[in-house]
Amino acid sequence: MNKVPLSPKWRGALEMLATIGESGVAEATLIARGFPAEMLKSLVRVGLATLTTDLLRISRPPVPWLRITSAGRRAIEG
Repeated sequence: MNKVPLSPKWRGALEMLATIGESGVAEATLIARGFPAEMLKSLVRVGLATLTTDLLRISRPPVPWLRITSAGRRAIEG
């Protein structure tokens, strides 16, 4: 993968995903923390994060959920 230049916002979102762990976080949580939805989609588009829909017990419809990828971890490490 080509090196992707990270803006402070991109780095902040990836660092949050990295510290949360394997489970990831709901897209709405990231948006509430100030990360624009379009930026999150860009992270997915370039392969730094994945987007899935998880069905939580209390949620209908399924919740969009983001997880960092190995490429995302490498991007924030160096």
